Amino acid sequence: MIAPRYFRASRCGKFFNLLISTLVVALFALALQSCSDGHAASGLRFEEIEVEAPFEMPVITVPDFSECERYPITEYGAIQGDKNATVNAIATAIDKASSAGGGVVVVPAGEWLTGPVHFKSNVNLHLEEGAILLFSENPEDYLPAVKTTWEGMECYNYSPLVYAYECENIAITGGGKLQAKLDVWREWYKRPPAHMEALKLLYEMASTDVPVEDRVMTKDDANMRPQFIQFNRCENVLLEGVSIEDSPFWVIHPFLSKNVVIRGVKVRAHGHNNDGVDPEMSQNILIEDCTFDQGDDAIAVKSGRNQDAWRLDTPTRNVVVRNCFVKNGHQLLAIGSELSGGVENVLIENCSLDRSIAGVGHLLFIKTNERRGGWVKNIHLRNIESGDLRYGVLGIETDVLYQWRDLVPTYERRLTPISEVYLENVRAGSVEYVVKIQGQAELPVKKVRMANIEVENFRKEKAMNENVIDVSLSSRLLEVED
Repeated sequence: MIAPRYFRASRCGKFFNLLISTLVVALFALALQSCSDGHAASGLRFEEIEVEAPFEMPVITVPDFSECERYPITEYGAIQGDKNATVNAIATAIDKASSAGGGVVVVPAGEWLTGPVHFKSNVNLHLEEGAILLFSENPEDYLPAVKTTWEGMECYNYSPLVYAYECENIAITGGGKLQAKLDVWREWYKRPPAHMEALKLLYEMASTDVPVEDRVMTKDDANMRPQFIQFNRCENVLLEGVSIEDSPFWVIHPFLSKNVVIRGVKVRAHGHNNDGVDPEMSQNILIEDCTFDQGDDAIAVKSGRNQDAWRLDTPTRNVVVRNCFVKNGHQLLAIGSELSGGVENVLIENCSLDRSIAGVGHLLFIKTNERRGGWVKNIHLRNIESGDLRYGVLGIETDVLYQWRDLVPTYERRLTPISEVYLENVRAGSVEYVVKIQGQAELPVKKVRMANIEVENFRKEKAMNENVIDVSLSSRLLEVED
C-alpha cells in the first residue's frame, strides 16, 4: 500500500512542476514578444511610410510616441536661465524614458538655456509651442569630445548640440524652437590660420589611415565647429514640426543612418557652412514640407571624403525631397563634393524657391574632384519653380577643390563616374545658362536628360557643356510681360 501512495504523490508533484514550467516559459515568451514588437508595454509604436519614387524606395519606419509616458523636464529640476540644472534635468528625463522602453521628454513653453543634448534609444524630445531650447555658445560645454565628423572625415570633436550615437527609435517633435547662441561660433566662422592648419592635419591623418580615436580636434585653436543636430549611426529617426535657428556648422546631419524622416521643419541659419540638411552615407531618407532659409545649400547630399569613405564603404541611397520651400540658399540641391562613398537614387520634386531672391546658384549642382572617387547616378529633379538664378538650372563640375587645391596634396587619384541625371518640368527666371556640364576627358558625364525646362532668359548661353556623352535638352524661353 505504501508504494501506490508514493506513486500517486510523485505523479502530482511532476504535474505541478510541469505546470509551473509551462507558465514560466509562456511568460518569458510574452516578455520577448513585448520587446520584439517595439516595447509594446511602453506605448512605443511605429509608422510605416511608403514613398513613391522613380526607383525602388523601401518602406521607411519611424517611431510613434503618441501613447508613451511623458517626462516633463521641470519634474527633474530644469530651471529657466540655469544651464546646468536644465542640462541635468534633460539627461535624467532621457535616461528614464529610455529605460522605460519609450517615452516623451517634454520641454514646456519658455526659454531654456542648455548645453548639449545626448540622446538614448526610444526617446522623443518634444518641444511644446512657445518652448525654446537655447544652446550655449561656450565650446567647453561641448566637451568631452565625441566621435563625429568634419566635412566627410571622421574625428573626435566638440559634441554636436544635439547628438545621437548608435540610437534607434528617436524623435524630435513639437512646435517649439531649437536655437544656437552664436557669440563664439560667429568668430570661428572666420577660419583663422590655426584652423586651416588643423584642417590640413585632419586631412593628412584621414589620408594615411590614422585611427579615428587619435584624431582629436579640440586642441589649441583648431576651431572645428560642431554640427547642430547629428544622428550618427542611428535608425528609425523622426524630426518633425520644430524650428531651428542659427547653427555653428551644418544644421541637420544624418550620418551612417537609416530610416530618417524630416517633416514640417523650419530652418533659418545664415552662418558659414550652414547647410540645411546633409544626409551622408545614409539610406531611406524623406524630407518633406520643410522651409529652408540658409547661408549655404538647402539640401546637400554627401557620402564621405576620400580614404575615410572608401574605408566605411557605405553609399547614400534612396533620398526623397518633396514639397519644400527655399527662402534663400546657395543651391536647392547639391550633391558633393564629399561623395566618395557613392550617391544614387535621389529625387527632389514639387519644390519652390522665393522669387524675390536671386542668391540661389543652381537648382541642382553636382560637384566632385579627382580625389573623391565614388559615383553619382540616378538623380531626378522635377516640378520645380524658382525666380532668377545666379548660375543655372543644372551644373556639374568635376574639378571643385575650393581651398583644398593648394592646402593639401592628392594622396590617391580617383575619378567620379556621373550618369543618369534627369530634370523635367522646371520653371525659372533669368539664368546665366540652362545647363553647364564640365566633365573630364578621360571619364565623361553620361546620360543627362532635361525636358520641359522654361526660363525667362539666359544671360550667356543655353548650354555650356564639355566632356559629356548622351545629353538632351528640351527648353524654351518664357514670355514675360513688360
